[in-house]
This record gives sequence, structure tokens and C-alpha cells, in this order.
Amino acid sequence: MLVLFNKPYNVLSQFTDEAGRLTLADYIDVPNIYAAGRLDATSEGLLLLTDDGALQHRIAHPKHKLEKTYWVQMDGQITQDAIEKLTKGIELKDGFTAPAKAKKIEQPDLWPREPPVRYRAQIPTSWAEIQITEGRNRQVRRMTAAVGFPTLRLVRAQIGEWNVGALQPGEFEVVG
Repeated sequence: MLVLFNKPYNVLSQFTDEAGRLTLADYIDVPNIYAAGRLDATSEGLLLLTDDGALQHRIAHPKHKLEKTYWVQMDGQITQDAIEKLTKGIELKDGFTAPAKAKKIEQPDLWPREPPVRYRAQIPTSWAEIQITEGRNRQVRRMTAAVGFPTLRLVRAQIGEWNVGALQPGEFEVVG
């Protein structure tokens, strides 16, 4: 079984939390499934869950290099130079990232985020689509910060062949 879930902002990618924060259990009532990978609490978008250990491994393990696509809203107008740096790989504290596919995009047609991203009239924002095959902790956020454009909003749109599609935050779909 495979479940596609549009994880809302400020929801943990796990089913329990002793601190009482929102978890997957607050949205998904399918028994015996587990997240194949993670999204940090402040990221939104596609999370895959399955009851199939082999599929979970294929989705989550870096050796399979399953491409993940993110839409990233950043502080400031991202430059072509910054995009080119992302495509060559970025040096982070834990080593160089693999080259990403990156391009500037228009703001995608997304659901409103609660709470909204901060707005500052003096500092514009921009959007990029970034595709990576690694899954380091907070990798996309660290990459955009390293090129001078901190992430304000991060939405995972696709993992391999699966995408968030028309799912609204908190909605899930069983696809197999």
C-alpha cells in the first residue's frame, strides 16, 4: 500500500509526539503504515507512507537516488549566479552536496500557508524549483542559505513518479 499525503506546515512526520504537537495521526487513519522519508515540521507538501518495507527502503534510501522536487520561496531575488552554484553542488558543514537541478520559477499556485510567510515590503521574495537526489537534514534550506537566499517557505512537490497533485494540506490518497 502507498499513501500520498500533503503534510501541512507545523506537522511532524511521525505518528506520535510526547510534547503534544500535531503528527501524522491527526490526519491519517490508515493502520500499519510508516513514512518513507521525512519532511521537517516547517516544510510542507508530499510525504509518502507505506506498509511495504522494500518500497519504503527504495523511496527513502539515498543509494536509490530518487529525485525529490521542491518549490522554494526565498528572501530576496535569487540571481542566476546563485542558481548556477546550486547546480554545481554546495559546500555545507557536512560536505559537498551532489549537483542539484535548479531554476527560477514564478510563484506556484499553492494553498495559503497558516501562519502566512512573513511579508516585508522592502525585501522582495523569489521562487525556485530545486531537485535533489540526496536527503540530508534540512538540505534545501541549508543550500539556499549558503548562496545568500534564505528559505522562507519550502514545499515538496514530487518524489520520483509521485506528486502532490491536487491534494490540499492534510489530505491523503491511497494509490496502491
